Amino acid sequence: MGAEKRWLFTLFSSAFLSLLFLLVYSISAFSSSKQFPSIIHHGIHYPPAFAYYISGGRGDKDRILRLLLAVYHPRNRYLLHLGSEASDEERTKLVGAVNAVPAIRSFGNVDVVGKPGRLTYMGSSNLAAILRAAAILLRMDAGWTWFVSLSAMDYPLVTQDDLSHVFSSVSRDLNFIDHTSDLGWKESQRIQPIVVDPGIYLAKRSRIFHATEKRPTPDGFKVFTGKVYCPQRAVYATKISSPWVILSRSFLEFCILGWDNLPRTLLMYFNNVVLSEESYFHSVICNVPEFKNTTLNSDLRYMVWDNPPKMEPHFLNTSDYDLMVQSGVAFARQFQKDDHVLDKVDKKILKRGHDRAAPGAWCTGRRTWWIDPCSQWGDVNVVKPGPQAKKFKETIKNLLDEWNLQMNQSIYWATPLAGYDSVYGSGRVEGKQVNSLGGFSEWCPFMEAGVVETQSKPDVCAQKNECM
Repeated sequence: MGAEKRWLFTLFSSAFLSLLFLLVYSISAFSSSKQFPSIIHHGIHYPPAFAYYISGGRGDKDRILRLLLAVYHPRNRYLLHLGSEASDEERTKLVGAVNAVPAIRSFGNVDVVGKPGRLTYMGSSNLAAILRAAAILLRMDAGWTWFVSLSAMDYPLVTQDDLSHVFSSVSRDLNFIDHTSDLGWKESQRIQPIVVDPGIYLAKRSRIFHATEKRPTPDGFKVFTGKVYCPQRAVYATKISSPWVILSRSFLEFCILGWDNLPRTLLMYFNNVVLSEESYFHSVICNVPEFKNTTLNSDLRYMVWDNPPKMEPHFLNTSDYDLMVQSGVAFARQFQKDDHVLDKVDKKILKRGHDRAAPGAWCTGRRTWWIDPCSQWGDVNVVKPGPQAKKFKETIKNLLDEWNLQMNQSIYWATPLAGYDSVYGSGRVEGKQVNSLGGFSEWCPFMEAGVVETQSKPDVCAQKNECM
């Protein structure tokens, strides 16, 4: 009897060890990534690539990592920024977590700012950080087409395959930025006050200085900013302004490497403006003939403002999900850390598992509860749009239709110039623009069109949006 028990024990032990070996082998086979990344191709015959600047502060390591995985694609480039108030330990842990992702480790397309500058709330040091990030991304990668700025409180509403697919159909010199020349209350409270950001030259002080005097609004260039809040709207209002942008590589090269002195001149001026990141890019792009007609008046973000408005939009939750998804934009903000609505976006839109990159056509691994499909990959130059791409494509189409309307609509044109004949976008234009209404974002219900005299070329930045 004892010999029989020993025989059964040996049999079951061998079977258990065999099953354990088979399980370990299967997991390692599926989870092991390629030693070398596939070749990435850039150019007009391939999907566009994006340069992401993702910023956060102390305690935002997990948020930044989650957002990175939600927008990750091997073709893109990423720069992560933890503010100077974050500890070196947190920054080191972020680097470790990033390098633990097989695809990121193989493609090497994610970097973390090692020595961040000090940022001051409402000060120009925030703009300096964005410009620095753009300069780094321009130098490190020659393949990306658009620059996208995100904060740790943002989240995508489309996959990267959706984004690349839809953006493949538009001109690669377009810029997505909310803008208006109607300053409203901002003229006296944001533009004319003189402030000094101590984060530029002091090691500890974190509040801006206010000068006792104001300065007049510039007349050497026109100041542009985000949309003006419309108090007549019910419950939720149009966003006050937006520093969030999607900018073309060519425009950022102009700002950073500037063959024209205007970007530097405006940078010196906005150094002493409250929340300069809400006006700098807007003003540069709308004052430069080469770029002012490349703007689509939307930042492609979904935000909801309280009434009366606060400094930041309200935190989105599951009650906002349906309207957020139906908005047809690319990103939304702002979210509480690990809010349930983020899990819903992961599950229904991104198809993303916990601590995993959002899968795309590049992922070829088996999808199971213990295996990451993006631990193996094939051709990263192929994209496969999902259901959300249809809504996003409709949004871009509406923006382009509005842009073309502003450029070509006959009711917005008068006094044709003899011999003037130019091609812009998809239509021919003749004449002189005298009036335009615009903005893809929600319009104020009480808006009076003001006559705006412009140069002979159409100017899509010359808009008159007023809440009466």
